[in-house]
Amino acid sequence: MSFSSSPVVSLRDVAIYQDMNTILSNVNFDIDKGEFVYLVGRTGSGKSSLLKTLYADLPLLTGSATVADFRLSKLPRQQVPFLRRKIGIIFQDFQLLVDRTVSENLSFVLRATGWKDKSKRKQRISEVLMQVGLDAAANKMPHQLSGGEQQRIVIARALLNEPAILFADEPTGNLDPQVADGIMQLFQEINNSGTAVLMATHNYEIINRYPRRVLKCESGKVLDSQVEAFTLTNGF
Repeated sequence: MSFSSSPVVSLRDVAIYQDMNTILSNVNFDIDKGEFVYLVGRTGSGKSSLLKTLYADLPLLTGSATVADFRLSKLPRQQVPFLRRKIGIIFQDFQLLVDRTVSENLSFVLRATGWKDKSKRKQRISEVLMQVGLDAAANKMPHQLSGGEQQRIVIARALLNEPAILFADEPTGNLDPQVADGIMQLFQEINNSGTAVLMATHNYEIINRYPRRVLKCESGKVLDSQVEAFTLTNGF
């Protein structure tokens, strides 16, 4: 796969904070358009805080970073929704609205991101549900779906605005191995269609089965398998 010369994510001399404590420092890496990268590290090593900084849930206080052509340093709060339209965020705990159908969950996001035409919303919802293999689930409630199906709906939600990159925080963490493998195959398909992916995971088997570039949070630094060799063991 050939990558554009302009990275979709670029960090220079970044520090990541958690409750005003520095948890990662001197972070430097790029992610190219269409690239797939794993983010690993022990619990508390800074993975989630790094992801939250990249999608502007935590402020960037030190260093410079761009995500989908948005400069994160001093990014005005009113610009955050525009950044979020260029990226997709996938959470481990789904965060679906339990009192609405699948279609209503997805329509809520589209309306919030400026889709005013009802017929276009309906068409886009149909497209993303077909992409994740759940086009028959539009009128179901979240509680009527399995965990794997709910995660597919979360992925569909993240794809609605055709993001440049997906940030996925432990997307297979609550799923059994067979279901997790199906989710990984879906991520591979999405990536092969040109969407970049940064996936935080604890799943050593998945990285072995689907080897890609790895960023590892360790001892306050981010190691990059593209730059230096390091060993991954089960549990990291």
